[in-house]
Amino acid sequence: MLMQYDLNEDEAELIEIIRNLRRAFPNGYDNQLWLAEKAFYKLIDLP
Repeated sequence: MLMQYDLNEDEAELIEIIRNLRRAFPNGYDNQLWLAEKAFYKLIDLP
């Protein structure tokens, strides 16, 4: 099932980072996880 959404740049970036998490394991996984957290907090606008 294919769903299409209009995403802003920050949402698309978060999705790409999450998709790359599995490819980064075990080398680089921690960095990708940190990037995902940072992008998530930016998206929900928490300090």
